[in-house]
Amino acid sequence: MKLSNSLLSILFAGFFLQGAALDANAQTGSPLEPTPSAEPVEHIHLHPDSLPSVNLTGEMLYKLLVAEFAAQRGEMGVATDVFYELARTTSDPRLAKRAFQYAMVARNFPKANRAAQLWALIAPNDPEAVASSLAMSASNGETEGLADALWKRIENAQDKEVAIGQAAAIVGKLNDRTAAYDILRSALREPVQNLPVTWLALSDMAWAAGDPGRALAHAERAQQLDPASEPAAQRILEYGLKVDPDAAISAAQRYLERYPQADDLGLLLVRRLTEAGRVDQALMQVQAMREAAPENFDLLYTEAEVNARSERYDQAKALLNEYIAVQMQRRESIDDKASNAIADASDARLMLVRIAERQDNLEEAIEQLSLIDDPSLIFQSQIHKAVLYGRMGKLEQARGVIDTIAPQNDQERTVAALTLASIYRDAGRTDLAVETLEKADKALPDTPEIKYDLGMLYERQGKYDAFEKMMRRIIDLTPDDANAYNSLGYTFVEQNTQLDEAQALLEKALQLEPDNPYILDSVGWYFYRTGDYESALQYLQRSFEILPEAEVAAHLGEVLWVMGRKDEAREIWKQGKQKDANNETLLKTIERLGAE
Repeated sequence: MKLSNSLLSILFAGFFLQGAALDANAQTGSPLEPTPSAEPVEHIHLHPDSLPSVNLTGEMLYKLLVAEFAAQRGEMGVATDVFYELARTTSDPRLAKRAFQYAMVARNFPKANRAAQLWALIAPNDPEAVASSLAMSASNGETEGLADALWKRIENAQDKEVAIGQAAAIVGKLNDRTAAYDILRSALREPVQNLPVTWLALSDMAWAAGDPGRALAHAERAQQLDPASEPAAQRILEYGLKVDPDAAISAAQRYLERYPQADDLGLLLVRRLTEAGRVDQALMQVQAMREAAPENFDLLYTEAEVNARSERYDQAKALLNEYIAVQMQRRESIDDKASNAIADASDARLMLVRIAERQDNLEEAIEQLSLIDDPSLIFQSQIHKAVLYGRMGKLEQARGVIDTIAPQNDQERTVAALTLASIYRDAGRTDLAVETLEKADKALPDTPEIKYDLGMLYERQGKYDAFEKMMRRIIDLTPDDANAYNSLGYTFVEQNTQLDEAQALLEKALQLEPDNPYILDSVGWYFYRTGDYESALQYLQRSFEILPEAEVAAHLGEVLWVMGRKDEAREIWKQGKQKDANNETLLKTIERLGAE
C-alpha cells in the first residue's frame, strides 16, 4: 500500500520522542577514528525539495518497528543498520538522519560518517545534513574541498555570523590545528572579511594552533571593525598576555576606561592580574568597577577573593562578612525560591572556612560550616565538620556529627562511612575504623569503595587472607578497577610471594592506568624484587617524576643504592624527607641500608 507523508510522520512520532536526546548526543565530539568511504549510493533518487512518497510494504513496516524496538533496548548498532538500509531504499532523509543519530549514540563513527554522507546526499538543501556531513569528514581528516564547501554554506546563509560559527566548529574537529586554521582562513573570503566575527573565529583558531601572535593580530582586527566589541577586547587581553603582557593589560585598561560597564573583561583582568602577582593593580581594578557599578555587590566577593589569594586575610574576612550581610538582606526582601542569596552567602562562608583553615583556626572553620544552610551543601558541610573535629583529635564530636547526618542515598551513606573510618585511621584507631567499615560493608555489600578501604585496613592489621579476599571480590565486582589489581599485586611483591600472579595483576593494572604513579611504583618494585634493576629504575623514575612522594623516594633510592649510585640515592631520599620527614617506609629503608 502507499504510505502518505502524514501517515509516515505519525509513525515517526514515536521515534522523535527521544529525538532531543539523540540530537544532543549526535553533536557531542570526541577524537574520531578514520573511516572508510561511504558505500555507493548512485541508485538513490534525490528529492531535495520535498519528502518522498513512500510505498510502505509489510517488510518495510516490520523493519521500522524492528529498528525502533532495537533502539529502545539499547541495541543502537541494529537500529543504525536498519535505518541506513531503509534510507537507501526510500531516499527519505528522516531515516538517514536517524541512522546518523543512532550511530553517534553508539559511538560507531565509521557508520555515523556513512550515514551523514547519505543524509547530505538525499537532502543537499538541509543545513543540518550538510553540516553533519562536513563535520564527520573533518573529524576523519578529509579536508579536500572543505574550504570551498564551507564558503558555499556561508555565502548562501542568511545569517552569516551563525554560518561562520558553524564553519569554525566544523574545522575545529580536525586534529591538525594548523591545518584547521588554514582551511578556515581560506573559507572566510573577502565578502565576510568586514565582519568582526570572521576575525574572532580566526583568532580562536590561531590560538588553538599555538600561534598567539597571529591570534592577537586577528583579535585586534576585529576590534578595529567594532571598537566596542568586548569579545575582541577579551581576546586581546587573553592572547596578548602570551605576546606582551604589559601591552595586553594596558589595552584592557584603556578599553575599560571607555566602557566601564564591561564587567566580563574587568573580571578577567582582575583574575589575570592576581595570577601574575599584581595584587595592588587587581584591587585597583575591582575598586574602579565598584565605583562604576556601586549596586553590584558581587564585586565585594571578587575583592575578597583577591585579598584571600594574596593572604590578606583580615581584609578578605571583612569583605566576606559585608557580602554575607547583603545577601541576608536580599534573602529577607525577596522570596527564597526566586533568589540565589542563600547559595551566594554559603559560597562566602566556604571561603571563610578556607581562610580559617589556612590560619589553623579550626574552631572558626567549624562555626562557619554550621552556619551554611544551602540545602545542596548541607551534607558536604557536615562531612567537612567531622573531618575538622578529627584533625583536632575530637573523635567523639566527629562521630556525633556523622551520626546526625541523614543520608539521602547509598552514595552519601558510603561517603559518611568512609569519612568516619578515615578519621579513626588517621587517629591511629584502626580497630574502630575496621568496625565502622565492617558495619557499612554489611549494609552496602556490593560497594567497592568500602571493600577497598576495609581491605587496606586488614592489610595494615596483618590480616592478609581477609585483605586478599576483599581485593579479589572487588575485582569480581569491578574488573576495570586498577587499584584492586595494584594493591593485591604490590602486597604479594612486598611479601616476596606469588610473584607470578603479582606480575599478572600488575600488568593488568598498568594496562588499565598506564600513567598511574602508584602502579608504576608497584611495577618498579616488582622488578627490583626479581633482580631486574634497570627495569625497576625506569618505572620508579617515571613514578617519582609524576609523584615525588616519600614512599616512592624510598623505593627509588633503594634501587639506586644497590646499583652503587649512592650519591643519587641520598639526593632522592633527601627530596623524599622534604615531602614527609616522618615517613615510616623511607626512614626504615635508610636505616636498613645503613645510609646516612
